[in-house]
Amino acid sequence: MYLMSEFSDQFTLAGAIQALKLRGADAADLDVFSTEPVDLPAGLLDRPSRMSLLTVCGGAGIGLLSVFFVYWTQHNYEIVTGGMPYFSPWATGVIHFELTMLGAVAGCFLTFLWESGILRRDKRAPVPKLASGVLYLRVRCEPSQMLATGECLYQAGASKVEKLEERA
Repeated sequence: MYLMSEFSDQFTLAGAIQALKLRGADAADLDVFSTEPVDLPAGLLDRPSRMSLLTVCGGAGIGLLSVFFVYWTQHNYEIVTGGMPYFSPWATGVIHFELTMLGAVAGCFLTFLWESGILRRDKRAPVPKLASGVLYLRVRCEPSQMLATGECLYQAGASKVEKLEERA
């Protein structure tokens, strides 16, 4: 079950989030919607990100795969090189660099899509129709906690709180 509440400014929204967190709500159960960027205090609704780790891993992984592929390709095609080595990093450095950057960009982009919820969007969670100048806070809670959570939101300064059903 979800509760959708409306707030007029960032300060009352931050107070409501703080009050819900003091009552035991998890940051994963709280979602903020707005037509404009919302600048919440640091640490209030922070979620851990693994974007930098997966960007480095994507770059290193694809970069190493490119080195092994070029090495394998140059050693499996018999060619007379006149005493020169089969595998020369100077000649293939651009390939390794470009594929390493491709892996880093792909890792960063896919992590962004995953962490933003675009790839794993819960189809049952209702999304509000946004009005300009209104901040929305969606709270996922158990049916037994809905009344207490709604009271907490009203006490924190919500102008409207409504119950939303999950979509089938």
